[in-house]
Amino acid sequence: MKKKNIFGLEKNIFFTGLTSFFTDTSTKMVYSVMPLFLLSMGSSKTTISLIEGIAESTASLIKALSGLWSDKIGKKKPFMVIGYGLTAIITPIYAFVSSPIQVLYFRFIERIGKGLRTAPRDSLISSSTTKKTMGRSFGFQKAMDNSGAILGPLIAFLCLKFLPINYGNIFLLATIPALFGVLTIIIFIREPKSEAITSDGIIIKKKKVSLKNLPKKFYFFIGIIFVFSLGNSTDTLLLIKTYETGIDKAYIPFIYMIFNSVSVILAIPIGKLSDRIGRTKLIIAGFLVYTLVYLGFGIYNSISIFIVLFILYGLYSALVDGSQKALVSDLVSTELKGSGYGLYHAIIGISLLPASFIAGKLYDNVNSSIPFYFGAIMAFLAAILMIVFSIYLKKEEKKSI
Repeated sequence: MKKKNIFGLEKNIFFTGLTSFFTDTSTKMVYSVMPLFLLSMGSSKTTISLIEGIAESTASLIKALSGLWSDKIGKKKPFMVIGYGLTAIITPIYAFVSSPIQVLYFRFIERIGKGLRTAPRDSLISSSTTKKTMGRSFGFQKAMDNSGAILGPLIAFLCLKFLPINYGNIFLLATIPALFGVLTIIIFIREPKSEAITSDGIIIKKKKVSLKNLPKKFYFFIGIIFVFSLGNSTDTLLLIKTYETGIDKAYIPFIYMIFNSVSVILAIPIGKLSDRIGRTKLIIAGFLVYTLVYLGFGIYNSISIFIVLFILYGLYSALVDGSQKALVSDLVSTELKGSGYGLYHAIIGISLLPASFIAGKLYDNVNSSIPFYFGAIMAFLAAILMIVFSIYLKKEEKKSI
């Protein structure tokens, strides 16, 4: 019996995207004003970077464990409900904190929620689509992510600019879409079949779930991701560098919205393109665009130039994020997708701590340009390694023929 689709997408793909839209609306309302909120409490750039780095990196271990655990029990939805639920619970609490250390505590708990949900969610998406439409499916996910990331900063901008409203009220308001995200999972998302089934309807016997069973080419790939991520510090520093040009603080969320708008517009077309020409070419292009963006933030201190760079940053995001997730699905077998996504997200998160610490220290103790030069160098190195990886994959394909 033919499955009913929504806008040409399988139901799980559509409603997972809708969940991400609601949740990102909430989290980006918070994220777009959090640097200003912390600066208002007297935090240094190093402190702000460390808060983000510690929260993301410590909780990243959860991403690997949740992916592995979800593979072993064959369930994805419970991890999503708990993970998105934690975000909805923590968001209003930010309104009542009074010190940076309290922000760290609650940011850490909220990121545990992200750690629980991220790998099972990506595994659910991968299990709910075909290889031919994998790029499009993750492109849709990215587009919905960033649609929320447009609406969230826009709401924050309007509140700061035109309403007598403080940061605490924004955090309370951000709770509403977070709750809608949780309800969407509970009501509309269905657990995909845990068995791997061929196009002929034959059930493939499941292998023992273990990280040791992940292929060497996958570990090669995440090694490259680690190199890139060491130079990919928190976006908070981009917002702070923009704020230091003298722009009205109310426009900071609006500037961040530009980046997300470009990513939304391009995410699905680029996802489809990755299905046609391959993922590695787009990832290489994305790393090179990132190199240019970070060089620009290092060289210049002009709001007009920064707006152009945020547009390019949106292009980088559209080129890389969905393509990387689709490539993970290409490299990993069906019964290990949760484990693969968990390790992939864990590497990104774990590397954020040293990346953010290095960038924050360089920003405070050397000058505001050096951390961006460092990020550009690491991205360029990652692009070279991706070229090598692409050649390696082609050789592997020839051997298998």
